[in-house]
Amino acid sequence: MARELVLIGIGAGNTDWVTQAAVKAIQRLDVLFVVVKEKDLDEFVEVRRRIVAEHRDRPLRTVELHDPPRPWRSTPDYPAAVRTWRTQRLAQWGQAVAAELREGQTGGFLVWGDPSLYESTLAIVKQLVAAAETEISVQVIPGISSVMALAAAHQIPLNRQGRAVVIEPARLLAEGMPEGTDDVVAMLDGHQTFASIDPEGLDIYWGAYLGSPDQILVHGDLATVRQEILEVRAAAVDRKGWIFDTYLIRRR
Repeated sequence: MARELVLIGIGAGNTDWVTQAAVKAIQRLDVLFVVVKEKDLDEFVEVRRRIVAEHRDRPLRTVELHDPPRPWRSTPDYPAAVRTWRTQRLAQWGQAVAAELREGQTGGFLVWGDPSLYESTLAIVKQLVAAAETEISVQVIPGISSVMALAAAHQIPLNRQGRAVVIEPARLLAEGMPEGTDDVVAMLDGHQTFASIDPEGLDIYWGAYLGSPDQILVHGDLATVRQEILEVRAAAVDRKGWIFDTYLIRRR
C-alpha cells in the first residue's frame, strides 16, 4: 500500500477556522510532522497541539522538524538564500518521512493559512514525493489564508468591480503600485515598505495576528495612518517577540 502525505490548511490564527475537511484529515493521520521554526516560536506549535487535541480522541505520533535558519533576511542574494534553505528543508523532511512514515500510513502537515498561498510546504513536499523511492500520494486541504482573513476583518472586498487585485511580496511593492492595478495585497513585509512608498491617493488596510485574540487592525489614508501602524507594530513586536502582518494598499 502506498504512503500518503496530507497538507492540511488550518487557517490564519483562529482555531474555529479549521474546516470539516481538515478535521476529517486530522482524525485519520498516523503521524504528524511539525515544523519547529527558529527562535522557538512555541505559540504556533501550541496552536497546532490544541487543534489536534480538539479534533482527535486518540493520541497522534508527532515528529518534530527543526527548521534551518533563514539567512535571506540579511543576505544580498535573496533568491540563492531561499534555494539553499529549501534544499536543506527538502533533505531533512525527506529523511524524516522515509524513517517515520510506514507503508500504508498517512502523514500530515498542519499548514498555517492555506497551503497554496505564500507557503513553501507544498512545493517542498512535491519535490520530496518526486524523489522518493516508493510511491507517496499527496492531498491538499485548503484553509483560510491571511488574505481572506484581512478582507473579512476589515469588512471589504479584495477586488472592486471589473478590477484586478494583485498579491505580491512587499519587496515588489517598493517599486510602486503595479501598472493598471489599484488594489495590492502585500505579503512578507519585514521592512515596512508601506511607510516608504508615495502615499498620494492611497488607502491602507493593515492587520496583524489575524483571527487571534491579539488581532490588531488599522485602516485609513496611508499618509495619515502609516506612522500609527509603525508605532503599533513596534509595540506588538516588543510585547510578543514576533509578528505576522499583512495589508491591502488601495488607490482611491
